[in-house]
Order: sequence, then C-alpha cells, then structure tokens
Amino acid sequence: MPEAAVKIRLKVGGVVPFTTTDYPDHLSAVIFVQGCPWRCGYCHNPHLQPRTRHSPVAWETVMQLLTKRVGLLDGVVFSGGEPTMDPGLPSAIQSVRALGYKIGLHTGGTHPRRLAQILPFVDWVGMDIKASFDRYARITQVDGSGNPAQASLQALLASGVAFECRTTTHPSLHSEQDLLDLAKTLATIGVSDYALQIFRPEGCANEALNNSGRRLSHWPSIETAQQIEQLFPRFQLRRDD
Repeated sequence: MPEAAVKIRLKVGGVVPFTTTDYPDHLSAVIFVQGCPWRCGYCHNPHLQPRTRHSPVAWETVMQLLTKRVGLLDGVVFSGGEPTMDPGLPSAIQSVRALGYKIGLHTGGTHPRRLAQILPFVDWVGMDIKASFDRYARITQVDGSGNPAQASLQALLASGVAFECRTTTHPSLHSEQDLLDLAKTLATIGVSDYALQIFRPEGCANEALNNSGRRLSHWPSIETAQQIEQLFPRFQLRRDD
C-alpha cells in the first residue's frame, strides 16, 4: 500500500464493538465509514451517505477500542456508507490487520480501483449487487453506476478472496423475472455464494418503500426462490418475518 496513505485518517461514522452477523462464522467489530456516492432507496444507513468535514469518531479512538479487544474478536468489518470511497481505507486496513484481526469488507463496488488495491489484505467480502448491471440507475439514482459495480465484481472474482454477493429486493424495485435474470448472470460468471435479502423498513428513510402496502412475507414466490437456489452451491433467502 502507498506509504503516503498512512497519513490519511478514515472518516468513521460509527462503530459496533461486537457482532455475530456481519462476518460469517466470526466474532467481529464493525467500523462504519462515512460517505456513499449512491442513493439507494432501501438504504438502512442514510445518515452515513454524506461526508462531513470532521470524522464523527476519531480513528485513534477506534484503534484504542480494537487494541483492547485483541483476543476477544476474530475480525473487523469495514462497512458504511461505502468504505471504498474513503482514501484512508488502505492504511486503516493495514493498521487493523497489524493487530492480528481478519478483515471483512462490505461494499457496493463503487470504486473498483481502490477495491483491487486492498483485496490482497482482505479475508472476506460481502458485495451488494443492486440489480442487473444495465439497470443499476433505477436503484442507485446514479447513471452508469452498474459499470464500476461490474468491474468490482470482476476484480473480486479474479482475486481468490472469499466473498458473498447479496441483493436487497422489494417488489417495487425488482420483478421476479428481474431476480431470475440477475441470478443467472451471477451464476454464469462464477458467483457461488449468493443471498437475497428481503427489504426491511428499519432505518430506511424512503416512505414510498416503507408504506408500499405490499406484503413482503411471501416475496419472492417459493417457485422463484427455488429456481434461484438451484443456480448456486450456497444460497440464502434472508427475511426477518
């Protein structure tokens, strides 16, 4: 990693000191990084989308916490926001890895060059796949956003790093055919671990999605879920109800 990057401090919007769900089979802490260039309606952390002038949580405070928890946790997950947006991410990963932690990363693939730069130092990635790459703008509200996402997934596939792809779905955003088409594309290019995450209103500021009036307990249909499951060695349908 570039030596000059060590002087850049990650903009941290928050920290969860303990989680069992953000890094599969690992006890972890989560560092939430400020900033995201996309505006997905279902985002559960919209307060992290803007980047403020000053970091809400000092990086030194984060390192003090992680130093105290060495031996109690297996890994540290960088989430967001979009962590690859922050130029301080490479040096932050290097500092945390030096403590002996495994590194997890949650990303939407907004910055494929920075992702490729840090992949040699990352142990597991959870990558959000919003939709078929030519339909990304409907979700992200940013034209052409499918291009960096596709490049990021290609870098991830080539890296050999363990990863999961997951898609948050809502019937107002995807049809069942959309989901099938996306799943077939991902399976064809080599994705083996995939999850569908059913939209949850907690933390979401989009009233249109929250109050859509559609029941999600049966979304998608059993038939569609079964067809998608057959495409992947590992598949999960995640819902809260």
